[in-house]
Amino acid sequence: MDYKKEVTMDPAGFVLLSDLVPHVVQEIRYFSTYNFLGERLDGYEEPCAIVTAAAARALKAVSNEVFVQGCRLKIYDAYRPACAVRQFVLWGLEDRDVRMKPYFYPDLEKQELFEKGYIAKQSSHSRGSTVDLTLLDMRTGKELDMGGPFDLFGDVSHPDYRGITDEQYENRMTLRNAMLRGGFKPFPYEWWHFTLKDEPYPDTYFEFPVSAQYLKK
Repeated sequence: MDYKKEVTMDPAGFVLLSDLVPHVVQEIRYFSTYNFLGERLDGYEEPCAIVTAAAARALKAVSNEVFVQGCRLKIYDAYRPACAVRQFVLWGLEDRDVRMKPYFYPDLEKQELFEKGYIAKQSSHSRGSTVDLTLLDMRTGKELDMGGPFDLFGDVSHPDYRGITDEQYENRMTLRNAMLRGGFKPFPYEWWHFTLKDEPYPDTYFEFPVSAQYLKK
């Protein structure tokens, strides 16, 4: 596969998630320094969730379902520019930069993150129909306890991991089942990661910036 031929800057077909899902909460981690690299990623110009229009419509249905149950969707990441994924790969080659290891990969070495499939050299996020998310309890204003935080790399983050409490496991299943009903498929290593089954751009990777202003151009 020729990677360069499959990358485009065209944002047509993409929308701001908050325009279609008014109840969504956003904490775009790769716009901040609180992530496994410890720095803002290339291409993240604004802390907003951008997805394909098809994914946004599906997430609206999921949001409506969990809202009735007293929860809101909280988004950690959505569309991710291909340049940010290349930054992951370059970071993986730098052996000495392990400043965030205690927080995000305490039991693994950096290269194992790629070898074990936690980080890919091409990401479904760059196709625009993948989201990383959790559930926010509207009564408490806090995230539901999933037994492990977002982007913690290891067995504890596998959706079917049972070394957590029954309540934590049920919280994972609440999110998972809602996303499955909404037309998304899960990722076997991360309880927070879902991709739209009928994604509109299954063979195209995008590189335009995460920016509401760019979508308006």
